[in-house]
Amino acid sequence: MMEGTRRLSDDATSKKVAKAAILMAISENREEEHRLQSRENAAGMRVAAMDFGGEALTSISKIIERAVVGSKREGVILDNHAEEGAVAGAAHEVISQVLSRSIGLNFGGKIGVARMGGHLCVAAFFAIGMIHLDDVAIAVAHRAVEEMK
Repeated sequence: MMEGTRRLSDDATSKKVAKAAILMAISENREEEHRLQSRENAAGMRVAAMDFGGEALTSISKIIERAVVGSKREGVILDNHAEEGAVAGAAHEVISQVLSRSIGLNFGGKIGVARMGGHLCVAAFFAIGMIHLDDVAIAVAHRAVEEMK
């Protein structure tokens, strides 16, 4: 296989994985999550979604922990240091992308995690604000991981 051909295939896979993570993060309810999960599993991709919420600065570690635990529970990652670190790092990156807009405010939403081949993406939908005066944001991060055996 030519180098250029392989690169295009990797780009297409990372785009699919990012899209799946975003769709999980913006899913409306558990039924939609399960529909997406069934569809992506049939296509050879593993996905998971977890809700989160709270005061921005004090919620960071809980959000990262939820992403890791939910990813293990749904079989997106294996129970090992490298894969947990990949999800934790990507989840931290996603939070970092919106944190400056969130200091002193609450945020809540949903994290979506998707994995296929050597690609893992974490995406999050955020509602940021107080009371009913919310702004919204979506953030995505990618990590290269070993392919699951």
